Amino acid sequence: QVQLVESGGGLVQAGGSLRLSCAASGRTFSSYAMGWFRQAPGKAREFVAALSFSHGNTYYADSVKGRFTISRDGAKYTVYLQMNSLKPEDTAVYYCALDALPVQFDESHYDYWGQGTQVTVSS
Repeated sequence: QVQLVESGGGLVQAGGSLRLSCAASGRTFSSYAMGWFRQAPGKAREFVAALSFSHGNTYYADSVKGRFTISRDGAKYTVYLQMNSLKPEDTAVYYCALDALPVQFDESHYDYWGQGTQVTVSS
């Protein structure tokens, strides 16, 4: 069955960096997109970034554009989220998820989800 395994969360000071990874397994995902979402306490889960495995196109929320970079590990179905210049408002549980193409920004379209990893940015 499809599995998504996340890693890389932690505690960092404002202005610091973290890299999250998400490894997908269980089938071929050439016609899928990998998305990252986050959920802060008391808030709804929101879109952060996405990458199309088919074309390599990337997409970002305005709040992270220029600070976060989503990338793929070669031909593997492992996706990274490099987070730089972190701010306290980036504190959240981060989830990776898979969605059949085309890329969607609404979480309801995503079929498979990782377990989530906590990112805490101190001021």
